[in-house]
Amino acid sequence: MSKKAQLEKIKAEIINSKVCKELADGCTQLVFGDGSAEAELVFIGEAPGKSEDEQGLPFVGTAGRFLNEMLAMIGLKRGDVYITNIVKYRPPANRDPYPDEKAAFLPFLRAQLEAIKPKIVVTLGRHSMECFLPGLQISKCHGQPKRIRLQVTGNRLQKKPTVTSLVILPLFHPAAALYNGGMRQTLIDDFMRIPAILRKLNQEAKIIKTLQGSDIAKR
Repeated sequence: MSKKAQLEKIKAEIINSKVCKELADGCTQLVFGDGSAEAELVFIGEAPGKSEDEQGLPFVGTAGRFLNEMLAMIGLKRGDVYITNIVKYRPPANRDPYPDEKAAFLPFLRAQLEAIKPKIVVTLGRHSMECFLPGLQISKCHGQPKRIRLQVTGNRLQKKPTVTSLVILPLFHPAAALYNGGMRQTLIDDFMRIPAILRKLNQEAKIIKTLQGSDIAKR
């Protein structure tokens, strides 16, 4: 099954399972994700806002335009990456997502990452970061890549548990940076590190592949 087909299956499962029905009932539509299923970079925000709920796409409001600007700074566009949120329905009045709402959507978010298999997962904001790096403070670890092992447990989406190695890059949320000049520049500076981190990971992958090839040749 293609990555795109896997993502469509996950999207259908959210709707069919009536995840966070109370949230869904107060929204226009599900905001699942946008971009390339083959992306090396996945950006994860917190939850959709008003514009996102209306258009059915993540990060299309003011914060989304800022994200597009930063992508252009490193030579990328939305179609080159994949963008999603932890929670897929807009919380009332754009409040922060509740812990139980994040927990309800987390298995589907993990399934998205398992399907795409990105090189880097960029978390945008504290809520997104805490799903992968609990206990850390974004003010102290922003812009610092962390390698973790993520377990996708067996369920209707993933019949057998799998463990995936991921590199998490925590960044401030574009919405917060828009109203704080110092944070805005910090976010841009952190964002500009992405190409170098990606190059390093690709170099590591080449070395591992070469070593594996040498090992097979010796057998």
